[in-house]
Amino acid sequence: MKNYSFISSFKKYVNSSFILIFVTALALIVANSQWGDIYRSWAELPVSFSIGKFNLFSHHGNDLTMMEFINDFLMATFFFSVGLEIKREILVGELSSLKKAMLPIIAACGGMIVPVVIFFLCCPDDPTMLRGCAIPMATDIAFSLGVLSVFSKRVPIGLKVFLATLAVADDLGGILVIALFYSSEIHVNYLALCGIFVLLLLFGNLRHVKSKMFYILTGIGVWYSLLNSGIHATIAGVITAMFVPGRPGVTAVYYVQYLHTKITNFPINQATTNKKGITILSNHQISLLKNIEYASDRIISPLQSLEDALQNPINYFVVPLFAFANAGINLDGISVAGLVNGVGLAIFLGLFIGKFVGVFSFSWIAIKLKLVQLPTGSNWKSFASVCMLTGIGFTVSLFIADLSYHGIGGDAALLLNDAKLGILCGSIAAGLAGWILLYKYLPKNVCTKEE
Repeated sequence: MKNYSFISSFKKYVNSSFILIFVTALALIVANSQWGDIYRSWAELPVSFSIGKFNLFSHHGNDLTMMEFINDFLMATFFFSVGLEIKREILVGELSSLKKAMLPIIAACGGMIVPVVIFFLCCPDDPTMLRGCAIPMATDIAFSLGVLSVFSKRVPIGLKVFLATLAVADDLGGILVIALFYSSEIHVNYLALCGIFVLLLLFGNLRHVKSKMFYILTGIGVWYSLLNSGIHATIAGVITAMFVPGRPGVTAVYYVQYLHTKITNFPINQATTNKKGITILSNHQISLLKNIEYASDRIISPLQSLEDALQNPINYFVVPLFAFANAGINLDGISVAGLVNGVGLAIFLGLFIGKFVGVFSFSWIAIKLKLVQLPTGSNWKSFASVCMLTGIGFTVSLFIADLSYHGIGGDAALLLNDAKLGILCGSIAAGLAGWILLYKYLPKNVCTKEE
């Protein structure tokens, strides 16, 4: 069962990566077709969920647009899922000890620092342009693990764990950047309201409240408060996730003993079956089965239960919808010039060159200083090949690009288009280069015991 959680994560992201490729291509086609105006106007449609005069999806009295609903609310659920995964790995996974976490964390730091330095070097001293310096920091876990999955059992288990752990650490860094640098004017009253909801979450955690609905509804309160406070609302997802209990309601031993008792005493002959084969259970039988169902629910912690429940909606709805809404670059007037200077060049080089150089160099130094070791089963060439995949920044990079340039006036629309072009081209280049290197340098056959 060693490394089971990350093997599970590895598998669940594979299908999502292929869906993302399809949705991205679809967005580009639609945005530059006869339906382009409809595509762009769709993003501006108002969204509301009202009870009387109160609208949950409103910002200081203004309804959220469809684009804001996707980027602020649905992406908050994405970060909630990420937060649950981070907490699980801190509790029992690859981030549970300094020894396990050190290499991916050091690598992630390098992968965030070097792209930012490259961005500063490529862009002139323009405060508007420099708002996007965090864009090339991100690694898209679905795409990067999707490329790695092409090589299946040729990939040593140590490299799979390294890339998945790095992506989680990278997400944590991105979350901190969003919280610290992409906040607007702070409204103290809403911040105080957010504090009340957080205290409620803390109380629930300390009192071992197991109700998932309690954390979901309180988390929505945190989200609404942050949305109107000036701090980016998606952070609510991570804050809420940190308070979801990771301890189940009953132990595995108690559950097995309880289950054995109930099954042993189950009155099989009380059911009534008619000539058509339709079986009607007795009230006693139904009561026993409901008790078993309740115990089965308590053996799974709220953290794991929510993480599992969110897996398909996030991978097959939220992230693809986000990609469709944000990847539709208008190619009218776009030329190669967008990638040879300014924001487009900075992001392209940051993802394609900066991520690789940062992740590999920081890892190399740490390994040479004997602080950490190369991932199990890998060598320098295969390790470098995986480092190249970290330049696939797609989803979170698009998200930070929107935070950086959307709705700030001036040339921001052009900068956002250039940023998206840099993200797409940089991610594609890193993905192709990583695929070529992996094909060349991975061992031909590796037996990876995954269970």
